Amino acid sequence: MARGYAVILMGSGADLERGREIQGHLAEHFGVAARLRIASAHKTPRELLELLEGLEADPAPKVYVTVAGRANALSGLVDAQVAAPVIACPPYAEAFAGADLFSSLRMPSGVAPLVVLEPEGAALAAAKLLALADPEVRARVRAYQAASRERVRAADRALEEGA
Repeated sequence: MARGYAVILMGSGADLERGREIQGHLAEHFGVAARLRIASAHKTPRELLELLEGLEADPAPKVYVTVAGRANALSGLVDAQVAAPVIACPPYAEAFAGADLFSSLRMPSGVAPLVVLEPEGAALAAAKLLALADPEVRARVRAYQAASRERVRAADRALEEGA
């Protein structure tokens, strides 16, 4: 079976930094490759659908991570077109005091992207999904989780020693 990967789809160039952050976490922590693409459900829907058609023709396991703010049609459109899992990781906009996140949380019936607000969490969710079919990714997820537990234990030890 071909090695799985993540497709990080961003709604505009303004989302590129967040997309690269997710890509970096996937590579660094989990050894998962990610392809970055920009396509807008509002402005370039035809190109987005063609892109998804090409990606879906690839039999390798994949997870889509969508990064789009404001009216997040990207996550819903992608989820409605693909059989693979979709994780929405929308950026928080101070200008809207978080109200724009509702467009990622409320989807019509039959459309169910997962929503993870932090880039590192989105990378972890993507890795866990790919780990279902990839023992190497599964081992890296377990190592990541062990390191997270150890950081908590170390913080507690430091607190106890300083008290």
